[in-house]
Amino acid sequence: MPADNLTNHLTEITFSSLDLSPTVQAGVSQAGFTHCTPIQALTLPPALKGKDVAGQAQTGTGKTAAFLLVIFQRLLESQNDIPVRQPRSLVLAPTRELALQIHKDALLLGAETGLKFGLAYGGVDYEKQRKTLQDGVDILIGTPGRIIDYFKQHVFNLKQVEVMVLDEADRMFDLGFIKDIRYFLRRLPPREQRQCLMFSATLSQRVLELAYEHMNEPELLKVEADQVTADNVQQLVYYPANEEKLPLLIALLREIRDGRVMVFSNTRAGPDRIERTLNANDIHAAAMSGQVPQKKRQTLLKRFHDGEIPVLVATDVAARGLHIPDVTHVINFDLPQDAEDYVHRIGRTARLGAKGEAISFACEHYAFHLPEIEDFIGYPINMAHTDENELPEIKRPPAPARRHDSNRGGRKRPPRRHGKGGQRPESGNQAPGGGGAKRRRRRRKPSSAE
Repeated sequence: MPADNLTNHLTEITFSSLDLSPTVQAGVSQAGFTHCTPIQALTLPPALKGKDVAGQAQTGTGKTAAFLLVIFQRLLESQNDIPVRQPRSLVLAPTRELALQIHKDALLLGAETGLKFGLAYGGVDYEKQRKTLQDGVDILIGTPGRIIDYFKQHVFNLKQVEVMVLDEADRMFDLGFIKDIRYFLRRLPPREQRQCLMFSATLSQRVLELAYEHMNEPELLKVEADQVTADNVQQLVYYPANEEKLPLLIALLREIRDGRVMVFSNTRAGPDRIERTLNANDIHAAAMSGQVPQKKRQTLLKRFHDGEIPVLVATDVAARGLHIPDVTHVINFDLPQDAEDYVHRIGRTARLGAKGEAISFACEHYAFHLPEIEDFIGYPINMAHTDENELPEIKRPPAPARRHDSNRGGRKRPPRRHGKGGQRPESGNQAPGGGGAKRRRRRRKPSSAE
């Protein structure tokens, strides 16, 4: 962060005072960083000395830069005379979007180091990613599933790993990756021969148990905050009826001038419905959820990042680990069902000292989660009022075009003849009555992909 932006979210410790090599310092300077954030000031000194660290801090406080600088410094200091380049550092992230963000930051901060970076995540570029790893990388960044896939094919080995990083460790548990994490940790060099760094917004007991089991006497370093959420986020909660939520959302968005807004929904179908309604009412919006193909998700994030799309409607797939600058507002169209999700959602705004606003709708379906959220953050959220008579009349978009190649969304197809009575079977396990479908399955030859 440039020195003229130095505020209370930065410390007096400068990056130039740390024992970083000239090439690493060059990347820091190119990124415009001068002073450490609190989590960087806590974790960099011991980690640069080779100690294992488990760091906890609020989202958007610079954890990614902290572990990347440690990786660069260690790999540049160590000697590697192995002719075939194998990964010397492994960075695991719970989501594709976070892996992409870490890789982007690594390219920026490590531009002058001469280190080679590899990225592996599901959904796209299988052969391209595979070839990159075959050609050899120093630092491998990605999601557990795709990396395990390549590892089991012997595309690379883990014998040379000097630094392993678990980013958003608590989210790893939430998404069911703990077995994959243990799979990696058991195949790394002994803990005395490598360094392990763990970073997260929360360090729960289960995460700490993992740390003590597989790390080498880790230092637990937490940035203590007076409250769980950032001080510079103004929080409000409305209590609309279900049918008032879309008109209220449109009214609020029309009042926001030159803002960049993230709207969160709890359901996978929600972002598409909200997006179509907003666009029908002349508010430029795009939707992103787990159902959106990976390449399209990357394009949408870039356009939102560049300011081409002012409103991004998303599920919690976008709530963790993404650094999108200048998000001015977060709107919880659906109040999250988990208190920690609330913290991570509103953490998309007010990053690195900026100001932001978080607005939540405590509707008929989700209002009963509010007490748990307020208990978790430690204070009540200010209540906002609106007059239902002042809500705008909104245009309802036409129903989305139905695809002909799937039966999603409950669309009924014309009945086909399957056995007795020509009734379509309820599942593919067995055709009732006649067994015609069963005979067809016997004659079917498996494809090469299977």
